Amino acid sequence: MVKSTEFTFLDATAQAELIKRKEVAPLELVEAAIERIENLNPVLNAVVTPMYEQAHDAASGKLPRGPFTGVPFLLKDMIAAYAGVRMTLGSRFIKDMVPSADSELVKRLKRTGLIMVGKTNVPELGLMPTTEPHLFGSCHNPWDTARIAGGSSGGSAAAVAAGMVAMAHGNDGGGSIRIPASCCGVFGLKPTRGRNPLGPNFGDIMGGLVAEHALTRSVRDSAALLDTTSGPAIGDPYWAPPPGRAFIKEVGANPGNLRIAFSLKGADVSIHPDCVRAVQETAELCADLGHHLEETAPEYSGELARKAFMTVWSAGCAATIDAAARALGRKPAPEDFEPGTWVIYGMGQRVTGSGYLQALTTLQSISRQVAQFFTNYDIWLTPVLAEPPLPLNSFDSPPDDPLRGQRRAATFCPFTPICNVTGQPAMSVPLHWNKDGLPIGAHFIGRFGDEATLFRLAAQLEAARPWAHQHPARSGD
Repeated sequence: MVKSTEFTFLDATAQAELIKRKEVAPLELVEAAIERIENLNPVLNAVVTPMYEQAHDAASGKLPRGPFTGVPFLLKDMIAAYAGVRMTLGSRFIKDMVPSADSELVKRLKRTGLIMVGKTNVPELGLMPTTEPHLFGSCHNPWDTARIAGGSSGGSAAAVAAGMVAMAHGNDGGGSIRIPASCCGVFGLKPTRGRNPLGPNFGDIMGGLVAEHALTRSVRDSAALLDTTSGPAIGDPYWAPPPGRAFIKEVGANPGNLRIAFSLKGADVSIHPDCVRAVQETAELCADLGHHLEETAPEYSGELARKAFMTVWSAGCAATIDAAARALGRKPAPEDFEPGTWVIYGMGQRVTGSGYLQALTTLQSISRQVAQFFTNYDIWLTPVLAEPPLPLNSFDSPPDDPLRGQRRAATFCPFTPICNVTGQPAMSVPLHWNKDGLPIGAHFIGRFGDEATLFRLAAQLEAARPWAHQHPARSGD
């Protein structure tokens, strides 16, 4: 038998292989994951809703035969509904909401053989790039517990980085997979718009800004998981172009000599030297691997993009709260929400139908400009973030300045939202740690529908500069 400590930092594919060879039982993996959660969560606060009873029942029963049969998994506490288990969205107002049915994505995750052991911490309604909700308290970065884990999938990223599980669910409406992946030193891919389903409750979310997937320890886990969850569901309003072959087959395939544009600057935003250095070193590594690098960027109005994005974002916030209010039979009030959330809710309520559609038209126009840029380049490389992981409370929004956190967010993560606007796939690859031992991801953006090239490149980078041996101080090691 394999000792539990020996599979703490194996990826999900390797854990599934152990089960397939009967070297470990699903129940052993589940119990080991629960033990790590119980040991580490008092410090990290990554998991907010344990699902231990459900996990024990699943591990003790007959599991579906899939690529990840018996492997423990965590769900982000947002969008992906699990019947009978609360989904709070990190909000006091919604904290008692319990879905009556699984979302389509959860059904597909279950069919892979994954076993859900809990739900992870999120900022209120996923609005911030840090996971510090008033409802549950701050999620701490396992590399430095005085720092943020990122958001909004911060609980999932911290859990994977710390060795609680090998991979965890995440979703991304403005960088919410890639930001915490960078902060916590794990791999995070946001798929193409429509690649994974959002049904049955949603056709799309916020005009297509939001995409579902996961944060993983390895590239192959991300590819294999996307193979099993992607594809249209009945009634979807649109879906991503079908891939030429399975994504897992791209892992290890030769990416060829890619044309990679890279950017070291952000419009009207100062970039920390550590983040600039990470892109410079990544560009050098890509050049050494035979790719063609050019420092350039697509031309579009960042100010127009930010204004239109905020119109759609605030309208989405208002729609979420109003829908919850109808479901709960309660009227929302300021005391039910954090100050910043309540102000954004008010902004969203003031958006007219005309204003919303005009904002979408603006974002679609910008998407065409960016798409034109990708006729000349295969990949666009940028920093994920303008700064390394910040100290906790950096995004606090006091009642007398409720939008302070949003303003700070604009300077912290200026590079990620454009991919939600265009719907393009993008990934944070954990290639760098600064002198303080903090992870700094490299951000790669691919053409619409072309996760294949991203997976090929990511696997090549993983082989050239492995990160699997990098374990944070606060971990299951």
